[in-house]
Amino acid sequence: MSDCIFCRMAAGQIQVSVLYDDPRVMAFRDINPQAPVHILLIPKKHVENVASLSEGDLSLVADLHRAAQVLAEKEKLTEGFRLVTNNGAAAGQTVGHLHYHLLGGRRMTWPPG
Repeated sequence: MSDCIFCRMAAGQIQVSVLYDDPRVMAFRDINPQAPVHILLIPKKHVENVASLSEGDLSLVADLHRAAQVLAEKEKLTEGFRLVTNNGAAAGQTVGHLHYHLLGGRRMTWPPG
């Protein structure tokens, strides 16, 4: 989608410092970090959110989770980390493109908010 900022990042139209890149997933640091480590993981394919995933997208979800594992290890998040996705505006989703937040480097509390 030409108006989607994450699609434009994935296509290389907007420069971003990439931390992880494979044919289906890329990751970069969040510009408004909520933890010492705050990385966004996005599918390169445009998917609006979790609710709009199709059965054919299940392997893409696995790819996102695998990328999170790799990044958590790279960032030395051995004490733990949180992997979050927001679904819809009421849940705090501000970009209409599926993305996960990898958060770590501090103690996480519950409930989150």
